[in-house]
Amino acid sequence: MRNVFFILVCILSFHTLSAQTENDPFIDGIIAVVADEVVLRSELEEKITQYSRSGMPIEENTSCMLFEELLTQKLLIHQAAVDSIEVDENQIQSELDRRIQYFVAQIGSEEKLEEFYGKSIIQIKEEFEQLIHDQMLVQQMHGQITGDVRISPREVREFFHNIPKDSLPYINSEVEVAHIVIDPEVSDAEKQNARQRLRDIRKRISDGEDFGTLAYLYSEDPGSAKQNGELGFLTRSMLVKEFAAEAFSLEPGQVSGIVETEYGFHIIQVIEKRGKEVNARHILIKPKIGTDDLIRSKALLDSLYNVLQTNDTVTFAELAMEYSTDKYTNKNGGKLINQMSGETKFEMNQMNQVDPGLFFVLDKMSEGDISKPVVYTKPDGSKAYRIVKLLSITEPHTANLKDDYQRIYEAAKLEKQAKKMQQWMKDHIGASYIKVDERYSDCSFENDWF
Repeated sequence: MRNVFFILVCILSFHTLSAQTENDPFIDGIIAVVADEVVLRSELEEKITQYSRSGMPIEENTSCMLFEELLTQKLLIHQAAVDSIEVDENQIQSELDRRIQYFVAQIGSEEKLEEFYGKSIIQIKEEFEQLIHDQMLVQQMHGQITGDVRISPREVREFFHNIPKDSLPYINSEVEVAHIVIDPEVSDAEKQNARQRLRDIRKRISDGEDFGTLAYLYSEDPGSAKQNGELGFLTRSMLVKEFAAEAFSLEPGQVSGIVETEYGFHIIQVIEKRGKEVNARHILIKPKIGTDDLIRSKALLDSLYNVLQTNDTVTFAELAMEYSTDKYTNKNGGKLINQMSGETKFEMNQMNQVDPGLFFVLDKMSEGDISKPVVYTKPDGSKAYRIVKLLSITEPHTANLKDDYQRIYEAAKLEKQAKKMQQWMKDHIGASYIKVDERYSDCSFENDWF
């Protein structure tokens, strides 16, 4: 009964908004109803904006293509609800962290990413959380539909031989790389200096100066500093644990003592609490890394390099797990993950874009070589030292079954999954209530949404 009522409301809203938008083409409104999900004009416009930001060209059919992606997503989300499929909150946060790390790697540093969006990292995560939730729900639904697809070696060979020879892809040189990173430890003197700066700022707040103004002037979190330190409403899981523990213990208006996190030292003021969310502002002071701190991290890496050259009983992966301070790679033996593919292989020309410093180190190495300590400029712009091992390297070549069987297998499997997905879409579009704004009737959709 609830779904019937929802559909009636959507139909009425759809026709009302369609009539309104004839006079005002910029008003937001429902442009499609898919079962008990709706597509808003603003959703499509935001998707086009994100597509443009990614550097992809906007062509004549781009709007229609992205609109169909939204229609497909809504149908899958609806079916996920019918099948009681849910996404774990920890999975969402893990995926958010992975994507933020990718964005940071692309743009150069956390500060540059915050400057680009005009928001703090925490606020960016908040903005993308629902998007990630929906995408992961769609992925799970897709996996449920195509998860039983199997493909035999004979099918892989047939798929490969059906590719015209002049259309076989050219595989660039690919590398697998591991590293051990040693971040310089901040000296006790610099930590005390950062704490004292915060004590002085806190005293000024106690003496009556405005927290937000001081955050704007002195906070070293560029995203939130521009908002007078305000982070917006966030849940515990969206904050580092030390910050969350303090923020949720404060009452509105209260100012914390000094809180240390992986980002530096903070003082926090709670603005408002709402259920399981808190809106707080903060002032961040980051301890500065000195030359002596860097020299000490290099010395430790020198000793690890010497151990690897003289001791056959210990491996690079074991030392990475024990000593590397790179939390994104130390648990898997230091292997770098290609954020674009989720795999451990990088094309060499891609590596030149992702990490130019590493590209020039690898260019002089052979498979199995380990570099001496080199300076590492991290995605956030800070400096560290690392040693690098070239795990494997391939020669550039035209794709063939011997060297690229796994790649061809995946392509053949994807094609088979796509055919099954196409049939599922056809069956469920025909069996679901769907209403699409007639103004999109000129779109050449892959599926018959009308």
